[in-house]
Amino acid sequence: MEKIVFLNGKFLPQSQAGPAAAATPDLLYGWGLFETMRWCNNKIVHFDRHLRRIKDSSGFLAINFPYPLARLRKHIEETVKINGFCDACVRLTILKKSGKITDTLITVKKYLPFSIAKYRQGFSCAVSPLKQSEGSLLANLKTTNQILSKFSYLAAQDKGFDEAIILNNRGYLAEASRSNIFFVRDNEIFTPALECGCLDGITRKAVFDIAEKQGIKVYPGNFTLRDLGAADEAFLTNSLMGIMPLRSVENHLVGKRSPQRKFTNFFMEKYNLLLRNGS
Repeated sequence: MEKIVFLNGKFLPQSQAGPAAAATPDLLYGWGLFETMRWCNNKIVHFDRHLRRIKDSSGFLAINFPYPLARLRKHIEETVKINGFCDACVRLTILKKSGKITDTLITVKKYLPFSIAKYRQGFSCAVSPLKQSEGSLLANLKTTNQILSKFSYLAAQDKGFDEAIILNNRGYLAEASRSNIFFVRDNEIFTPALECGCLDGITRKAVFDIAEKQGIKVYPGNFTLRDLGAADEAFLTNSLMGIMPLRSVENHLVGKRSPQRKFTNFFMEKYNLLLRNGS
């Protein structure tokens, strides 16, 4: 006899209840990974890094990786071209189903950039009351289990802020809800170390690359809100917005001593070159 389930006010045979009754690991446990990528000028910046990260992470989380990287890359490029966008947000999601089965989803939507005025102004940030568990299995991975980030972001938005800064359980800076954090003090650049629980961001790595080429040292480490508040300037990074100045934290301005944002503007310029020319 087929199992009967309850779904949205009705008792149904499980076969008629659709995906909601499948009780697969992705549905029950948020067991999946994703990458968000920017398609610009017929290419994705650091495409290989995005694909390598999700493949490495899938092995770590016992998710059967569905395709060879070259084939997956082709599927992504074809999906973008079919949708016809010249500038697009691309999301690759892989979900663990039963056994070794993996669902692969590629979605594309038109890229809607922040205004030039917003990049000049920079983001305002709240501090999330929620904490990142730096010792968590998922801390450095881009998983579909995004409750911490989502709740932090929505709470910040409700208060009129652009983003939320998340601390870890030891009180150190981890990341923002959708981005990595960098700050500058006395011509040196600092960012939370991966051990603080932040995502190993693709644009974070791009900042390291740019800095290395220019002979600029970036220091990963354990830093506090006080360190951030004392910074000369600060910026946030992710693969869709690129590099965004950080204007304030809980309405306290960042960078009173260096309002011209010399380093932030430098990295913004170099990253925009990557978008135009590829990597």
